[in-house]
Amino acid sequence: MATVELRFSALPEHVRTARLVAAAVARRAGVDEAVLDEVRLAVGEACSRAVGLHRSNDVAAPITVMLIEDEKKFSIEVGDEVPGTPVGSVPGVQGADGEPDGAESAADEAEDEMGLAVISGLVDDVEVSSTETGGVIRMSWPTVPDPVLP
Repeated sequence: MATVELRFSALPEHVRTARLVAAAVARRAGVDEAVLDEVRLAVGEACSRAVGLHRSNDVAAPITVMLIEDEKKFSIEVGDEVPGTPVGSVPGVQGADGEPDGAESAADEAEDEMGLAVISGLVDDVEVSSTETGGVIRMSWPTVPDPVLP
């Protein structure tokens, strides 16, 4: 199992780099070429969400992206360090703590739910969780085994 860790400051311009790195590692891990655009888009949404949470809550800590290569799947974990990150109630996304708290404005909450809805539409296997130390969006895709060479 190989893991790549990417940490970046909460600036929107770093999201593009995270997307490019995620796509490159996913390709190397054996994710089907037809799915790579979905990987890029999902990582972009998850990282943009984390950047927005950090900026709106004045959190100086970096965003963490873990790219995990397993035998049969490739996983990405995008973590923020905003305590009690609201999860939202989006169909198809498993949330660890249910409803968002009242700290966000209605516009922020709607934007957050839209981002999570986009991610759940792009990724079949997605889980959103939140703790006192921050939130994590875990996404995974199956990998294609290497062809057997003669």
